[in-house]
Amino acid sequence: MTGSLTASAPAKLNLWLRVFGRDTKGYHALETLFQLISIADTITVAAAPGGVTLSGAPAELGPPDDNLAVRAARAYLREARVAGGAAIALTKRVPWNAGLGGGSSDAAATLRALNLLHQQRLPADDLVALGAELGSDVPFFLAAAPLALAWGRGERLLALPPLPSLPLLVVPPAAEVRTADAYAWLDKDRPAERTGEFAAVVPAAALASWAEIKRHSANDFEPVVAGRLPAIGHWLDRVRETDAFLVRLAGSGGAIVALYETGAQRDAAWHRLGSDPRVLRGETLAAAPALEPAA
Repeated sequence: MTGSLTASAPAKLNLWLRVFGRDTKGYHALETLFQLISIADTITVAAAPGGVTLSGAPAELGPPDDNLAVRAARAYLREARVAGGAAIALTKRVPWNAGLGGGSSDAAATLRALNLLHQQRLPADDLVALGAELGSDVPFFLAAAPLALAWGRGERLLALPPLPSLPLLVVPPAAEVRTADAYAWLDKDRPAERTGEFAAVVPAAALASWAEIKRHSANDFEPVVAGRLPAIGHWLDRVRETDAFLVRLAGSGGAIVALYETGAQRDAAWHRLGSDPRVLRGETLAAAPALEPAA
C-alpha cells in the first residue's frame, strides 16, 4: 500500500427507529431510517510497514485496540490478505457514547480508505459484510448514501434519494446510556408477546419528503430512556420547546438531535438553550462525503 487518504466520517441520526423481537442469535430486529449529518470526525489512513497504529484519539475513548477504526483496519488487512499495516490519524468531533454512530463511521471511513488504497481488493458487498461484523451501523456508513432505510440488524439497506438539507442542533448526552441497558429497559417495559409489530406497509411517499418523514418519525427507545434517566427527559422537553421541526433521541441515546426549517430558527434555539458550545450546530447532508488524498 502506498499513499494516504483522508475521509470525513459523519455522524448519523435515526429519523425513525423501531425495535422488534430477538432473532435466533439473540439480536433484536430493527427497522430504521438513517440520515447523515454534517458533524463529522476526520480519518487519515496511511501506509505502514506493519501493524495498525492510531493517533489523535482522546484518552476517554479507551485503549486503541478497542477502537472500531483499529479493529476495522485489522479486519480489512486480514480479509483482503494484504501485507503491511496502516497508520490511522483521528480528529474526533462527534460526541461518543451518544447514539450518533461516530465509532461506526470511523470504522467505515477506515474500510473505504484501505480498500481504495488497495485498488478495491474487496468487492463492495464483501466490504459491507465485513462492516456488519464490526457493528450494526457500519453498513450504512459504507453505503455512501445520505439517506437509507435499514432493517434486520442494519445490514440490509435501501439507499434513498436525498432530501434537502435542514439545519440542526446536537445536544450531547446529559447522562450515560449503555446500549445493553436501553434494550433491557425496552424489553422489560413491553409484554413478551408484544415485542414490536412486523406487519406494516411503508408507502414510498413516507420516505420522499421531510413532512412525511416527520409524520412517521418515532424512536422506540425515547420513552424508556427518558423515563429512567430524568436528565435526558429534561433535555428532550427543553429542546421540544424551541421551534424545532423534529426532535429525536439519537439511536439508543443519549444525544438529542433537533431539526429546524431555517438556520435562523436553529441559531435562535441555540441561544435559547444557553449558547453552550457543547451544543453543536450543523445540518443534514444531501450527499455523502468523498475520500480525498491526504494533504
